Amino acid sequence: MKIVRTLQGEYQITNGYGPDRAPQVMQDHWNAYITNEDFRFLSSNGLNAVRIPVGWWIASDPTPPKPFVGGSLKALDNAFTWAQNNGMKIIVDLHAVQGSQNGNDHSGTRDGFQEWGDSNIQDTVAVIDFLAARYANNPSLASIELMNEPLAPGVTLNDLKKYYKAGYDAVRKYTSNAYVILSNRLGPADSKELLDFARGLNRVVIDVHYYSLFSDMFNNMNVQQNIDFIYSQRASDLSAVTTSNGPLSFVGKYESHIYCL
Repeated sequence: MKIVRTLQGEYQITNGYGPDRAPQVMQDHWNAYITNEDFRFLSSNGLNAVRIPVGWWIASDPTPPKPFVGGSLKALDNAFTWAQNNGMKIIVDLHAVQGSQNGNDHSGTRDGFQEWGDSNIQDTVAVIDFLAARYANNPSLASIELMNEPLAPGVTLNDLKKYYKAGYDAVRKYTSNAYVILSNRLGPADSKELLDFARGLNRVVIDVHYYSLFSDMFNNMNVQQNIDFIYSQRASDLSAVTTSNGPLSFVGKYESHIYCL
């Protein structure tokens, strides 16, 4: 047996614990991981929104396909209640799609392979339709992100645009106010490749992820050098995808080598 990589996603957790133990393990996690007190703390410290990742199986809750277990939809419902109670907004982010868009554990992959493509578009749009129908009229809904971190070249630009248009239309069936977030492809892809496509859509945002964590050039940088890099290089990168009369930009993730000890 050759182990390609070690995965620690929800598929591996629920599959590993099995149908008898996994439901309680996951319920304990949902009960403790985020609570109303967390929203109160965030709100009291000036934060006004949270981004919540969800998996494609949430649309089948409370009886999702095996090995996933029910409960994630209730957890998301709770988050919307707590957000409303504390005057906050929620970005619902489809983090894991059927077939996996990048092969990483957070994308719901079974075995590390990236298999999402044209054949998965209809099922993925159905998940967006489910989420939009459920939360469109909730005052705490800020936006729906159609997919997190699709990886090039496995996810082709044509397939991504086809899906993004169908996902956008699914959201607009229920709300004209919520923003629709389109995640840029990671890997060997042009950071501006979605700009022309997005210009024809209303209240659309391009999500860019800036990782310093996986580059050796940051290994010997101190805190101030990391900060300077953000103000120079990252500011320039962001300006390149934030054009006049174009879509808004959203830095969905920034990870660096700055650690707190």
